[in-house]
Amino acid sequence: MTANSPADKASSKDKVFIFDTTLRDGEQSPGASMTLEEKLQVAELLDDMGVDIIEAGFPIASNGDFEAVREIAKRSKNSVIAGLARAIHADIDRCGEAVRHADKGRIHTFVSTSPIHLKFQMNKSEDEVLAIIADTVTRARNLIDDVEWSAMDATRTPIEYLCRTVEAAIKAGATTINLPDTVGYATPDEYKSMFMEIRNRVPNADKAIFSVHCHDDLGLAVANSLAGVAGGARQIECTINGLGERAGNAALEEIVMAIRTRSDVLPYTCDVQPKFMTRASKLVSAVSGFPVQYNKAIVGKNAFAHESGIHQDGMLKNAETYEIMRPEDVGVKATSLVMGKHSGRHAFKDKLKDLGYELGDNALQEAFRRFKDLADRKKNVYDEDIEALVEDEIATAGEGAKVIALTVIAGTGGPQKAILTMDINGRHETKEATGDGPVDALFKAIRAICPHTATLSLYQVHAVTEGTDAQAEVSVRLEANGRIATGKGADTDTLVASARAYVAAMNKLNLRQQSTNPGALMAG
Repeated sequence: MTANSPADKASSKDKVFIFDTTLRDGEQSPGASMTLEEKLQVAELLDDMGVDIIEAGFPIASNGDFEAVREIAKRSKNSVIAGLARAIHADIDRCGEAVRHADKGRIHTFVSTSPIHLKFQMNKSEDEVLAIIADTVTRARNLIDDVEWSAMDATRTPIEYLCRTVEAAIKAGATTINLPDTVGYATPDEYKSMFMEIRNRVPNADKAIFSVHCHDDLGLAVANSLAGVAGGARQIECTINGLGERAGNAALEEIVMAIRTRSDVLPYTCDVQPKFMTRASKLVSAVSGFPVQYNKAIVGKNAFAHESGIHQDGMLKNAETYEIMRPEDVGVKATSLVMGKHSGRHAFKDKLKDLGYELGDNALQEAFRRFKDLADRKKNVYDEDIEALVEDEIATAGEGAKVIALTVIAGTGGPQKAILTMDINGRHETKEATGDGPVDALFKAIRAICPHTATLSLYQVHAVTEGTDAQAEVSVRLEANGRIATGKGADTDTLVASARAYVAAMNKLNLRQQSTNPGALMAG
């Protein structure tokens, strides 16, 4: 085991290690796939905010995933960098190759243990799976000192057999044992009891750190995670915004703030710095295309908002009457700097920093230009307007196709017409199309310029702020050949926002499609 690995620092029983799997389990959400550059941005922020272990991807899944894990491993300054591997030699070898570049690397391998998985998914006996565990964990440990083993569907595995699998994994060299609630089935009492019983019954349990990994199918992921820690686990696997398969994972921000806020009943510590949370939430939302619900705990738009007269009265007298956390603790500015068309670049940069964004010079220049354009069209520019503008800029950065100009003719007379000019890798092309409404005409014009086979599975519009001059934020989801991509666009003109969102989704989908089958999505 490496001297700086989390397992070596576990002697302090109140320390809980935060294992972030946004880039692996979070990215498995349909439509949430990220580009290499987006993954590097997220990983850098997670590293800066004090996350102990970053699960950077599934190296065997694709060359892109392998490159992302390897590059993150090279760049990491503080975090352990983990890669996921099935209980297959090729997976483990590929994972070992990807994480070996990290100062602190980890191979995370898993195999199913529940009767339903063994019968219908693996077609293996219990003894065969025990042999697989011994073989694959040993192989991983021969490649690297820090090995995590997971019992997939642990909460639906008979306790006697689960004990045997855990004992076999630790004997083969696993330094972390993860017992996930893979399908979000457990209740807190059950999950806590499982960890207590495993740790009491397995002879070599003291040689490994135990980990929780909970899904939110019943809305219990955070509660189950904390219950598992109460049962003796000292690592929590979670994601920013709770992103993940199906209903998602336990949300990192909720886990960390629960530990900090209720230290009276949760006597643990963790090293994650909460001041980065709002920034991390916004970044992950922007690159994944998954909006954060307004009433989301900790990082939602309404998490520190008060409209009720009784609540406002209490807040004015003493903020603790209705707030158990300070907004500034999680990176939310309590006060607001009014921004408008007379604001300068320095003020704009400070505002972005307050909102949790740090842009490079080129991105800052482009965002400032768009801000000034917006300020000329809007009387009041709210924080939410700037957030939507920057997130739109992040989502569309580096696109191969861009919207240049749009004219739409609409009304009761019909038919509706869209005249669109796009930049396709430096070449301008203009097309016009008619349709059943202006949005239909617009999307047909895009397809005329960039022919493709994708189908539109989601078109969603909401106003960023109030008023008739509010920015519209549009989300578009496209599907083709089993792949899904989501794009977002923001503008005071809903149709322009729609065009930007559709093109952003198309670019993402085309990029992913070309990595495996060039030309399969876009013919133009």
